[in-house]
Amino acid sequence: MHQVNKQVSEDSWINKVIKPEEFEKHMVDGKDFIDDDQIWETINNAEEPSKERVREILAKSLDIKTLSPDELATLIKVKDPQVWQEMYEMADKVKRKVYDNRIVTFAPLYCSNYCVNNCLYCGFRSENKDEKRLALSMEELKKEVEVLAGQIGHKRVIAVYGEHPSSDGDYIAETIKTIYSVSVKTKKGHGEIRRVNVNAAPLCVDDLRKLHEVGIGTYQVFQETYHHETYRKLHPQNTIKGNYPWRLYVHHRAYEAGIDDVAIGVLFGLYDWKFEVLGLLHHAIELETKFGVGPHTISFPRITPASNSPLFNEADHQKYFVSDEDFKKIVCLIRLAVPYTGLIITARETKEIRDDVLFVGCTQTDASTVIGIGGYSAMDSKKQNIDEQQFMLGDTRTLDELIGDLAKRGVITSFCTSGYRCGRTGDQIMDMLKSGHEKHFCKLNAILTYREWLDDFASEETKKAGEEVIKKEIAQVKAQTPTVFSKKLYDTTMAYYERISNGERDLFI
Repeated sequence: MHQVNKQVSEDSWINKVIKPEEFEKHMVDGKDFIDDDQIWETINNAEEPSKERVREILAKSLDIKTLSPDELATLIKVKDPQVWQEMYEMADKVKRKVYDNRIVTFAPLYCSNYCVNNCLYCGFRSENKDEKRLALSMEELKKEVEVLAGQIGHKRVIAVYGEHPSSDGDYIAETIKTIYSVSVKTKKGHGEIRRVNVNAAPLCVDDLRKLHEVGIGTYQVFQETYHHETYRKLHPQNTIKGNYPWRLYVHHRAYEAGIDDVAIGVLFGLYDWKFEVLGLLHHAIELETKFGVGPHTISFPRITPASNSPLFNEADHQKYFVSDEDFKKIVCLIRLAVPYTGLIITARETKEIRDDVLFVGCTQTDASTVIGIGGYSAMDSKKQNIDEQQFMLGDTRTLDELIGDLAKRGVITSFCTSGYRCGRTGDQIMDMLKSGHEKHFCKLNAILTYREWLDDFASEETKKAGEEVIKKEIAQVKAQTPTVFSKKLYDTTMAYYERISNGERDLFI
């Protein structure tokens, strides 16, 4: 672990980062695509709908078509608990139509917590002198990956970085290459990270091309809040993050740089959740309209305590904190509004909340999560130190525990990354998701990767529960052959399954 030389001229670096010409060209008459007044007008003009109107909108979601802002605002106004229950059930039905009966898992991998920004809700903020600032060397990063891929069994990570000259585009690109380079022997085969997603600061097009060239998965940047005035208050104007449009248009730059998959999100609790949900929809529509491809995933974390955060205890902001009941509504509404997208529920939430919300449309979650720099190789995933991490976790279950819990509910955990290596990305995967075809590939590859993980990493209890799930999934595939799956595809899958059982790895459809 090393500390960065603070003599680096952060001010001169900051002045070079933002390139106005890279976002101004996308604005209309100097304005971005988030119109605060229009969003509130949409919300305020909506009225509580009849059951018939709700069902018309739900039918559109089930047809995997993006809702309009007016339609989403109408669903927000539902008050009848029975109608909400119908909406929850439809959200799960939509998810299954697009993604089948599976949950994808990943691990966050924090590489550096140096940051020039001063966001009032974040433990990484520059004025937090209690935060222990560290950045992983490539050797230290390899040790983290060896634990994730060789002991826990993850196949995906999302690499996380603060915004600082020490974690610029070159550093991020080097970490991606390093993560991919690690291969570790397991019980019956070998383990490696097959998809590196990135949660990092907004970069310019040239730097984003560097990430594309080394094989970045999804590029994830949250706007945090779409409300302009709240954004201004929480992100000081003398920082890079204080520039709202530079952040808002980063996904446009990513597509321009050749990155196929981008992810958006909101930190709920900073402003009124109804506004933020509409903001996410407007963002998705903007990307669909301009590029023909919406967000690959959407995230919806809630604000949690962070080291020396002045925001969490302020009464003025507590009014925006999201209750558990409203949180479930948020997840449901996003699934219905943007039916093709992946939805990520993280270990910020408690086990109880995650177990509930996973079944109103979520597709991805993390486990064995450590968010301290170098925390995985320290091998104490249950311990948390607020001065070494960005925020506090609510669920510290191991990956084995989570998979066992899901298996007992009949859900298969997928470690599939094949689509990204077969060209099923960007507009290709969007078309397949919307048509319902991608889930068939997902089902087959979930079976294959689940077999890998059960043999290499599962405890006896989890393996026993997992065997029941995998039998059920194989039986479903067999029953759908040759109507859904061709005989050749079924035979190939079963041949791969046998080879994986014998120790081969990374076979995919």
